Amino acid sequence: MTTRRRFPRALCPVTLWVLLGGAPAVALAAPAPEDPYLAGYAGAVLEREFKLPRRAVTVDNGVLTLDGAQLAGADRAAVVKTLSNLPGVVRVEVREAAVRGPAVVPDVAPAAVSALPTGFLPAGHLFQPFLADPRWPHFSASYRYYLNNRDLEHVGAVSFGETIPLIRGDAFAGSQWEAGIQAGVFALFQMDAPSKDLLNADYFASLFGTWRLGPFSALGRIFHQSSHLGDELLLRTRLERINLTYESVDLKLSYDLPWGLRVYGGGGYLFDQEPENLKPWAVQGGVEFRSPRTIAAGHIRPVAAVDLQSREENKWNLDVSVRGGIQLENVRVLERNLQLLVEYFHGNSPDGQFYKRRVDYLGLGAHFHF
Repeated sequence: MTTRRRFPRALCPVTLWVLLGGAPAVALAAPAPEDPYLAGYAGAVLEREFKLPRRAVTVDNGVLTLDGAQLAGADRAAVVKTLSNLPGVVRVEVREAAVRGPAVVPDVAPAAVSALPTGFLPAGHLFQPFLADPRWPHFSASYRYYLNNRDLEHVGAVSFGETIPLIRGDAFAGSQWEAGIQAGVFALFQMDAPSKDLLNADYFASLFGTWRLGPFSALGRIFHQSSHLGDELLLRTRLERINLTYESVDLKLSYDLPWGLRVYGGGGYLFDQEPENLKPWAVQGGVEFRSPRTIAAGHIRPVAAVDLQSREENKWNLDVSVRGGIQLENVRVLERNLQLLVEYFHGNSPDGQFYKRRVDYLGLGAHFHF
């Protein structure tokens, strides 16, 4: 007979603390990132957080140098503070434009400076999340108040999910490609029921590929989604459950505009669907705003988004999702931004089992986005 060793309980808090990055010894032991990696990481932060060109930063032995001429309209103090907090950064300097003279060819091509790190499990993302899409995999918790609905009023909605790039490489003309996985769970709870009944849970998993060239990016996916009613709801109401499950392919295109604006659009097609008569076509589009300027000493960034979707199954009725609020620049968990957003939805329910029902709701939630 073998004796199973027990993990000492006293070590559990210490282990959790180390895993969350709280141990200085572990952080000090980590090797400093190499300059090409740090340049790509810092460039991605500039583009994502401040809508600045990635070529505005160069790196030499851990020292980040910013081109002052390319920081026009940005909160310089916030840029310097954010980049100074990146792992491996020794210091951040701003180089002001010199007196005009003959054009000088840079030592490093802009594509090489602005590119994200390549290889397996790379940092960053080529395709940014859709902030107002009710089915974009991310971590969130929201309260919803349903308007003029005889069955629902006070509802809690949670999601657990992530987009994970597995491999990234360079392509033609300074562009890059990426392949990875997405997965998420979206659950709905009736908060005014005695046992906070689980109403619906949708499960989503996909393989995706993305491509980016400057402000243009594209996302292609093949994914599975299935929907399940909660046991308490079935026992209490005797609703007839729909076995809703399908596979789908979709393609989304995105373009970053000046002043923190972004537009996107695309479509999708269902296959291997159940019920079999579920009509396959869907379209999606939207516009987003991530303010290039911050407020409250660089701690808060205003954000807003509108997502529009329409499905053949629902006779092309328009589903409108609007979200707006703030992104807390100084609150990050595993490199994810915390956003506090108010929301409004009007259209066919995004929650699988109820896809035939028209709903209107107001909400308030916390969202973690990369």
